[in-house]
Amino acid sequence: QVQLVESGGGLVQAGASLRLSCAASGRTFSSYAMGWFRQAPGKEREFVAAISQSGGRINYAESVKGRFTTSRDNAKNTVYLQMNSLKPEDTAVYYCAADPYYSTIVYYKGSGVDSWGKGTLVTVSS
Repeated sequence: QVQLVESGGGLVQAGASLRLSCAASGRTFSSYAMGWFRQAPGKEREFVAAISQSGGRINYAESVKGRFTTSRDNAKNTVYLQMNSLKPEDTAVYYCAADPYYSTIVYYKGSGVDSWGKGTLVTVSS
């Protein structure tokens, strides 16, 4: 497993931007596919974005396509989530995740992901 620490959350107004970061330590970062998930109050955790080990494959949830961008810097052991045009419905705790298999993250069904961060809260006011 890898240890993951998210940062960059906060309170913003609708239409604003935020960039989340997730710093990894432990096992070799570049051997892990990385993902972002979120969980709003009273709702289940849902997939937001995934990026493969090399960054060559990226997937987004339909709800964030065109607004969110994920990237990674393997030299810095860090993955990013750039969030633009934020909406109140984006309010949630955002979690970083790591797994050796890209498909495990993309097709997440509530279990099986190797490592999770503790999350960072994003609140978007209207």
